[in-house]
Amino acid sequence: MLYDLLIIGGGINGCAIARDAAGRGLSVRLVEQNDLASGTSSASTKLIHGGLRYLELYEFRLVHEALEERERLLAAAPHIIWPLKFVLPHEKGLRPLWMLRLGLFLYDHLARRKRLEGSHLVALGDNALGAPLRETYNVGFTYADCWVEDSRLVALNALDAKERGAMVSVGARLVQAKRKGAHWIAKLEGGVEIEARALVNAAGPWVSHVIEGALHMHSRKHVRLVKGSHLVTRRLYAGDHAYILQNPDGRIVFAIPFEHEFTLIGTTDVAYEGAPGEVAISDAETDYLLDAINHFLRKPVTRADVVWSYSGLRPLYDDGSLNASVVTRDYAFDLDAPEDGAPVLSIFGGKITTARRLAEHALAELRRFLPAHGEAWTAGATFPGGDMEFDALLARLKSEKPFLGDALARRLARAYGTRAERIVKHAHAMADLGGDFGCGLTEAEVRYLMENEWARKADDILWRRSKLGLHMSTAQQLALREYMGA
Repeated sequence: MLYDLLIIGGGINGCAIARDAAGRGLSVRLVEQNDLASGTSSASTKLIHGGLRYLELYEFRLVHEALEERERLLAAAPHIIWPLKFVLPHEKGLRPLWMLRLGLFLYDHLARRKRLEGSHLVALGDNALGAPLRETYNVGFTYADCWVEDSRLVALNALDAKERGAMVSVGARLVQAKRKGAHWIAKLEGGVEIEARALVNAAGPWVSHVIEGALHMHSRKHVRLVKGSHLVTRRLYAGDHAYILQNPDGRIVFAIPFEHEFTLIGTTDVAYEGAPGEVAISDAETDYLLDAINHFLRKPVTRADVVWSYSGLRPLYDDGSLNASVVTRDYAFDLDAPEDGAPVLSIFGGKITTARRLAEHALAELRRFLPAHGEAWTAGATFPGGDMEFDALLARLKSEKPFLGDALARRLARAYGTRAERIVKHAHAMADLGGDFGCGLTEAEVRYLMENEWARKADDILWRRSKLGLHMSTAQQLALREYMGA
């Protein structure tokens, strides 16, 4: 089969482009060497945000675009994206109050807000929002951004692409691709060949490796790898709000409620010089995050409080900045399209918030090389499961399937939206869903993820389609591994 578009990379950018292209009527094939969101896209700080700190870098266009996307995504996927209140304590000696107030005013007004509240000056001394903080922090601001289940957003992009006709292949590594006239001939590991009119290199941290290795080309643009690491501790404070904390080095660290029982702390920005691959938090990064959180909280946090950590490589567009923390979070394209050859579009940078818009830009770049197709359509479209109002869905699920209980009904509604009803549709009791591996993860849910969301291994479910790995015992995880292996 001749595809219109072959996409390399199953992260947020690749899956967003596949979704958009398939919805326009193009024939699409996406290949991912590991699992969906197995790299950068599952190692984020889990935020859909404009990027308040980017205002200091004068990246007003990026912030404006991200704030517009924040509203769109909140409407499109209310099951996996929801509002999150942030508390910004004023740190004396750093950014003065007037500067913070000005920055938040711009943040409030750079794009229209329909669903999120604006910023406010708050007294923290006699306020529950200030209760976890040292007594020296008596004033600050609140504002709103959004939480996102990042790897689930990737999976939903891929699922929407598949349901619109795209073919998505995981565990499919590109070995090489060569031009043959107006087409690409790509070879995957195992000998499978794919022919396509155009190729998109959305390999994230591996973008330069694909260009130089599989494609045997050179690019005028370069990726700069920055390692970002996060700590997860037992819950450090009461309430559903997050903190954005200003460090003396000018960077910020977030403390965010995570999985009900935990607090997420991050992130670091460390220049990375090695080959892309699996990375882990260093002792220095751990100390940095603990020092940052302990500078603000009354109750000390130690290494003994840490239950998990994760790290990822951000493939930022190299704009020549010397400091990793100020490298642009914007994206850049490199289009190689000789007159007598098929085009390839390589993507550098980007962020999870603006992936939908990036996909529109990518298809605009490639439009003249592809068959006639439809116009941009994703701005007002919901994701699979997102066609609902969350509280109403949860109430219906609990009413129709009372045997689920409150906690499991909420988890399923949050993870799958209206698609949760497909998992429990024919069940009249928990036993009808098959064996329970723990935390309400049943055989029915596992089968759904394997059949619909490309889950092949236990870790795909434990750490990407969900974060149940934080809650399930070693024995429960082993039982899941044996079940999926069989």
